[in-house]
Amino acid sequence: MNFYAIKSIYSFEMARFFRTLAQSLISPVLSTSLYFIVFGAAIGSRIEEVDGVSYGAFIIPGLIMLSLLTQSISNASFGIYFPKFIGSIYELHTAPVSYVEIVLGYVGAAASKSALIGLVILGTATFFVDFTILHPVAMLAFLLLTSVTFSLFGFIIGIWSKNFEQLQMVPLLVITPLVFLGGSFYSVSMLPPFWQTVTMFNPVVYLISGFRWAFFGTADVNIGLSLTMITVFMLLCLGLIGWTYKTGYKIKS
Repeated sequence: MNFYAIKSIYSFEMARFFRTLAQSLISPVLSTSLYFIVFGAAIGSRIEEVDGVSYGAFIIPGLIMLSLLTQSISNASFGIYFPKFIGSIYELHTAPVSYVEIVLGYVGAAASKSALIGLVILGTATFFVDFTILHPVAMLAFLLLTSVTFSLFGFIIGIWSKNFEQLQMVPLLVITPLVFLGGSFYSVSMLPPFWQTVTMFNPVVYLISGFRWAFFGTADVNIGLSLTMITVFMLLCLGLIGWTYKTGYKIKS
């Protein structure tokens, strides 16, 4: 294992993150703060509790997950797409660096960035609402697992994309709607029976539900099922990345 190569890729990506803090960190935190003001204050004043939790606190896991998924995908996809765009990816592939080391460097950096943003948003939430995390270790584990899994997914999108429009298409047109419809701002049990059944086909429901359980001990689905779903998705992403490098799809051309 070439740890020097992994460290070099990781350090380069993290340096780019800190050079653009206004866009990379401050922007998502400000956006999430607006959600807290609008949903937590305006709507929260009309909805006292959801599943025994104050509405302002109830939406915290959903808002963190919204930023976590979009930032993980965006950071990882741009990280691998930009070398393709400028042509430096071919130098990387001809260097004595395996695809495992490339993935570890780029995905590790993307997961670190999104996890950091998630923790900063969590800290920001304390200025708007009082809450207690019942299972802090489980919360951190779920945060990291989600960051890594969707950074892997973003890496796949970066390889697949032909232009910047395709790079942004999945986060904007797929992930964000799924998060909004996945119980970020409401409990699935509040929906009519038919829509509860439909909602269960949304994979993001299991992520938000498991993350919310770590905060408040309540969940729309079993925590074991949530962990199983995200683990399966992570393994699928790993398998797809391995197949991509084995066949050279979108890499050698």
